[in-house]
Amino acid sequence: MGLARIFACLIILANSAMAQTIKQRLNDYPTEARADYVFGCMAANGRNRSILGKCSCSIDVIASILPYEKYVEAETVLSLQHTGGEKMSIFRTSQLAKVLVTDLRRAQAEAEILCF
Repeated sequence: MGLARIFACLIILANSAMAQTIKQRLNDYPTEARADYVFGCMAANGRNRSILGKCSCSIDVIASILPYEKYVEAETVLSLQHTGGEKMSIFRTSQLAKVLVTDLRRAQAEAEILCF
């Protein structure tokens, strides 16, 4: 096998491995999580076919920007921020919590621009 052929095979393998990684990243949100987001979005924006499409688009955009693990972490922090008490103040003041929420808010803003 010539050097050019080996090089071509390596490029094909690298491209397919990269495509698989991108595909997996774009689809790492479980269906239940996507459905939960869409239900909440529709409750906030209206319950009709047009809003269903916009909310579905929105979670797809968020999923393309933010890995599911980070989405769950940010949603958890947001939930804990709304819990009262001194012990929960860490979720309102820590730098990590702020970064997680900021990343989610940026993804949501981009989804809003693209989908609504």
